[in-house]
Amino acid sequence: MRRYLPLNLDVALLVLRLALAAILLYHGLPKLMNFGATAGAFQSMNIPAPTFAAGFALISEVIGGILILLGVAVDIAGLLVIIDMIGAIAFVHWANGFDFTKGGWEHPFTVLAMALTLALAGPGSYALGGKRVSYGGPERRRAA
Repeated sequence: MRRYLPLNLDVALLVLRLALAAILLYHGLPKLMNFGATAGAFQSMNIPAPTFAAGFALISEVIGGILILLGVAVDIAGLLVIIDMIGAIAFVHWANGFDFTKGGWEHPFTVLAMALTLALAGPGSYALGGKRVSYGGPERRRAA
């Protein structure tokens, strides 16, 4: 298959980590700054155990966002974000359909997919303590 850009999975994972971390911190930091209002909003949306759920969302988005940004414990942070987004989809967005402009689950599903990709692939080499990893790409398969 013809490629017009060089294959660089480490740069791709870095870009994905930076984008996801920005999204998580953008949504998580307001929860940190006004946790009472966040818990109240969760209660008004009929989310079960709203204070616990708000705390979980806060930890997933702020701590998870920082870990993903740094490339540390990306698998654990990714799993926390996946659980957070499943909750957001199930309890808030599902009834509105897919369309993001109508409050649907498009955005949390995209965040979930990004987190799942990082949890499965790892942070790449451009991470705090990152190591060069062989991904077993096409060149490696041809050599075998």
